Amino acid sequence: MFWYQQPPRNGLKLVASTSTWMQNSYEEGYSKAKFEISRVNNDHSVMMIKNVTSKDAASYFCAASDH
Repeated sequence: MFWYQQPPRNGLKLVASTSTWMQNSYEEGYSKAKFEISRVNNDHSVMMIKNVTSKDAASYFCAASDH
């Protein structure tokens, strides 16, 4: 599963990827301390943004892949 951030008037930025068989992998500039991702199973993932500020204003998307 992939989590993306899309700030206003900008393109998608990959925040992190996760799977049931490996640890979460965060892109540069993003961290577990700020973007906590849990994945219970193949069908359910939640991303929680901690200590939200105005800089976090964006649309957030998740995408799944079966590969």
